[in-house]
Amino acid sequence: MRADLPVWRSLMFVPVTAEKFVRTGADRGADAIILDLEDAVAPSQKAHARTLIAGAIPQVARNGADVLVRVNRPWRMLVRDLEAAVIPGVAGLLLTKVDSPEHVLAVAEIVAELEAERGLVAGAVKFVVLVETAAGFFRIEQIARAHPRIVGLSLGAEDFAADVGMQSEPEGLFYPKQHTLFAARAAGVLPMGFVGSIADFRDQDAFRQIVRRSKRLGFLCASAIHPLQVAVLNEEFAPSAEEVDRARRMVAAYDAAMAAGIGAVQFEGAMIDVPVVERAHTVLKRAAALAAKGR
Repeated sequence: MRADLPVWRSLMFVPVTAEKFVRTGADRGADAIILDLEDAVAPSQKAHARTLIAGAIPQVARNGADVLVRVNRPWRMLVRDLEAAVIPGVAGLLLTKVDSPEHVLAVAEIVAELEAERGLVAGAVKFVVLVETAAGFFRIEQIARAHPRIVGLSLGAEDFAADVGMQSEPEGLFYPKQHTLFAARAAGVLPMGFVGSIADFRDQDAFRQIVRRSKRLGFLCASAIHPLQVAVLNEEFAPSAEEVDRARRMVAAYDAAMAAGIGAVQFEGAMIDVPVVERAHTVLKRAAALAAKGR
């Protein structure tokens, strides 16, 4: 994956119109806060919501979280959202209902114009792409590679399930979620999400099992719609102390064997080779990156 990707485990949605949630959002421990202009905001409140972004940024970012803005899809609404959201303090945009690479390119052109007009660093505003339709799914590999601003890719489980006429259950979502992960990895961006629905946050044990399984499948981070989900995401998407210790011991054993000219390397009763050791290096790099962020 690219070296410039953000270090995220959890991204929490905060309706920008909900003053209480804006005020307390920074205290939940999420690595990123997504100020929501889309589903959590009533159509009659969209215009007002845009005026609240600038004031919300210092509140939700005060503990070091990255700030993203989820924008709407209908083009007339999206352009207004971009005008309001491409401002200092916004690290990225969550692009919704993306169904083609051309959609990403058009947004990127507008964002580049706004950055230039407002004295922002060119390319500073990154994109997280959310694919939510069958049409978008069949173009997901091209979408993932559409522009260098893209740092993450996710499949919107609820909207996707509704679009294809199925329930948002792990059995039906496994294939599209896994394909999304493959597309993200091939493009060198963050595979985001988990195999399940984000909607039910009450059963914490069940949610933990979903996230733990998704981590084993290769996902790196996910969004939360409730503060209770944040701690689970942070714990499960971070390497555990046991994983880090085992990775260190494995790398040390492999390096010692290579230095001694031993071709077949054994570690704790099993043979290990380059791909296995590379996974161990990945664990150590992620642990180090999280530690550098104070997480």
